[in-house]
Amino acid sequence: MQSDYWDRPAFETIRPRRVTAPLVFSSAHSGRDYPERFLQMTRLDHLSIRQSEDAFVDELFARAPHLGAPLVRAHFPRAYLDVNREPWELDPTMFVEPLSDRFNTTSPRVAAGLGTLARVVAENKPIYRERLTLDDARMRIEGIYQPYHATLQRLLTEAHGSFGVAVLIDCHSMPRLSRSGDRLGPDIVLGDRYGTTCAPILADLAEMIFAGAGLRVARNRPYAGGFCTRTYGRPQHGVHALQIEISRHLYMNEVTLEKNDGFAAMRQLIDRLLTTLIAMDPGLLQPAVPAGQRYAAE
Repeated sequence: MQSDYWDRPAFETIRPRRVTAPLVFSSAHSGRDYPERFLQMTRLDHLSIRQSEDAFVDELFARAPHLGAPLVRAHFPRAYLDVNREPWELDPTMFVEPLSDRFNTTSPRVAAGLGTLARVVAENKPIYRERLTLDDARMRIEGIYQPYHATLQRLLTEAHGSFGVAVLIDCHSMPRLSRSGDRLGPDIVLGDRYGTTCAPILADLAEMIFAGAGLRVARNRPYAGGFCTRTYGRPQHGVHALQIEISRHLYMNEVTLEKNDGFAAMRQLIDRLLTTLIAMDPGLLQPAVPAGQRYAAE
């Protein structure tokens, strides 16, 4: 089956002229290039189909390559393919053919309609008019999903080879979170899978930057980090992953999906975050050497 992106890139890697830090930035949900074939398959209007986008996140982090770290950004939309899921996390009700046991059809994400190929967008609106074929799923997963992850892995491997450590910053946005009791919802959620996917200093620095700007910062609730954070974050091996969720109301209108007056200020704040993370001493992220091994080396 011919790729829907046969004539243009589904995603791109923006590399710096010179890599100066072990960081890799990924904006996997900010794509807004909707293939015509996909639009013909959906029952949603152009604005509704965009409700799952992390709109403009790639623009917020756009200075990363200028400061010395690569940025991988999707052009394909999240409603079309979600690379922050397992590769074959599929809803069997979406397909003409039966799905074999090799597919993950029972995860909570599939049950919510948000598998690798989503069944719904925000507010639980169904995407498709008719069921899909497995060839369609293979085209998206083998042709786009797998190359996207191969790119992330290659960049992290290069960073680790150059600096002895590597850091994935998984960049996302979230709908405005309602207050809980007498507490306002957070503006920023940092996800490190409860301290298991990165060194504490990474999340601490990010929290310092955001809280210093007067924003409310939460850790791991309600977003602890998705497939990318969980898969790549191996701090014991010197590879770290931190997910950052930014509340959309801070920089855009969540209904019209247009930038609001806060966009410039948020981009400046993200620039401050980028500068701080890129200036960090990579030695602070080196995995600790067990005492026995340290004494043996000495």
